[in-house]
Amino acid sequence: MRRYFARVLAAVEKNAYTARVKGAWKRLRYRAEWLAVKLLLALVPLLSRKACYDLAGFAGSVVSRFDRRGRQVAFSNLTAAFGETFSAERREEIVRESYQHFARTMLDLFWSPRLTSETYRDYIEFEGVERTRVEVAPSNSCIVGAFHYGNFEWFSLASAWLGFPSAIAAQEFKNPLLDDLFRKLREQSGHTMVDREGAIIRLYKVLRKGGRVALLVDTTLPPHHPTVVIDCFGMKTIVTVAHAWLADRTGVPIIPTYCEPLPDGRYRVVTHPKIQLPRDATHREIAQACWDSFEPVVRRNPAPWMWMYKHWRYKPAGAADYPFYAQESWAFEQIAARPNYSKLDRSAAPENRSAA
Repeated sequence: MRRYFARVLAAVEKNAYTARVKGAWKRLRYRAEWLAVKLLLALVPLLSRKACYDLAGFAGSVVSRFDRRGRQVAFSNLTAAFGETFSAERREEIVRESYQHFARTMLDLFWSPRLTSETYRDYIEFEGVERTRVEVAPSNSCIVGAFHYGNFEWFSLASAWLGFPSAIAAQEFKNPLLDDLFRKLREQSGHTMVDREGAIIRLYKVLRKGGRVALLVDTTLPPHHPTVVIDCFGMKTIVTVAHAWLADRTGVPIIPTYCEPLPDGRYRVVTHPKIQLPRDATHREIAQACWDSFEPVVRRNPAPWMWMYKHWRYKPAGAADYPFYAQESWAFEQIAARPNYSKLDRSAAPENRSAA
């Protein structure tokens, strides 16, 4: 018995020591990441616009070559979405460009302190904005349905300078030291960042007061979150229901918006006409209409979308021709069996009150 308790005590002490070592390593890693971001914040704005653009393109090319797992996901996504439409050479080009676009999005965010309300139009132009002003008048309240396409960070900054400051739901970093740094960057043009936990209720209150909110609506979520199933490139996927629920509860229009790259590091922010559906449209129908407005954009120019992201994490049981990483799940049937509320039943609320 003494030996038994001695072994248990030794195991407890070993686990405690291991936990302390892991905790110390994590704190050291987090501090190193914070220092790296601080260094980027200090150095990147010193670059010329061309140097920043070229550096990001180079970095994206390098990462696309050595990020084996991300490349595998990207190629699998492209094959599932487009079949044999593209040659092997074109698929390689699309994947590389997708990495470059994402690298530019991130590096441009660090460069963004060089942008001001007077200079941002030198780098960003707009299409459809005047129509949007008419569609959201007189309250100027709307839900901006954004996508992981092109420079979605600059699109966000530019929309606030253009006169549409919004409350934006943001995913916290695993490293909490980074949250304040990125919050400051993303709020510099007038937005308000909202933590994900409890975000949907906060966004709802903003809309009720006549404000605006913005969400990334092509975010894949686990089935236990408030989600709906939509068709995406001929496959089923589970996405956030937040934008549909907010539109349902408030009657505020959803404006699908994306940011497409132009030559030499410039961008064009494009707003689509507001989503128009029957009064009794379900959440799934609202979310599907939002995606349907955007899919043709990706089909015309696929590279700016984030192909290394797992857009189809789950697939219906027995489904074929999905990306390799898609996990078979009965959640599609379970979600379909949930009450699919429409504007005729405003007593409904998401089970989980966080937003993507």
